[in-house]
Amino acid sequence: MTKRLEGKVAIITGAADGIGRATAILFAQEGARLAIADINEKGLSQTAELVRNVGGEVIFRRTDVSQEAEVKALIDEAVSHYGSIDILINNAGITGNLYSLEQEDGQDWQRVYAVNVLGAVYATKYVAPYLMAKRKGAIVNTASVAGIRAGAGTNAYSASKAALINFTMTSACDLGGYNVRVNAVCPGLIETGMTRPIFELARERGKEDKLGSRCELRRYGKPEEVARAILFLASDEASYITGQALPVDGGNTASLNMPGMKF
Repeated sequence: MTKRLEGKVAIITGAADGIGRATAILFAQEGARLAIADINEKGLSQTAELVRNVGGEVIFRRTDVSQEAEVKALIDEAVSHYGSIDILINNAGITGNLYSLEQEDGQDWQRVYAVNVLGAVYATKYVAPYLMAKRKGAIVNTASVAGIRAGAGTNAYSASKAALINFTMTSACDLGGYNVRVNAVCPGLIETGMTRPIFELARERGKEDKLGSRCELRRYGKPEEVARAILFLASDEASYITGQALPVDGGNTASLNMPGMKF
């Protein structure tokens, strides 16, 4: 079988753990050459080693995506090393403080937006000219079911993911004329470094069996399951799909959080 990303260069942010790491490994297995980034340099180095273990080619750079200059430096290094870019995966994200509405402050909102929204904006800004020049390319943003409906995150986190979904649509309109596709995946509950505190708290309280119970498949998801959806949207198999937000959530957004209850 032909590898789906053979000869393509992909940049993946938030690659030190979870969905980003799973995506990097899967992309490498599918033939992509990678430039990966994260603020967690130790985890990033570990991901790079895992990519090399499956035969992949990879460079990595510590990057705080909330800082425009650092994002530009990442893109510049990827282009300098590989000569081109074909795919951008905007996966970096944070939950912010797990506060209630009256406890959240402006600083927390600003930090969440700076990473979850502006990080994707900056990367798209600097990658877009290369994709436009080639008149082909794919961008996939990692949003969340929290950006589609309430109850899956705090106010700041949910609002930031809704903004990212909207940015996915607007940038898809901006770039569609250049044959550049922009889509988003919207994961449900997935165990990653970002969500680990939620899982640890549930285990401490003896409620691990409740995790994921509010979706139709009655379980939480794995990073690899989201990575496969990202692979599809980034590949030529999704050549006529753009501006879409694909839930990868076990059916969570298909119900009223009451599995099996349609009436």
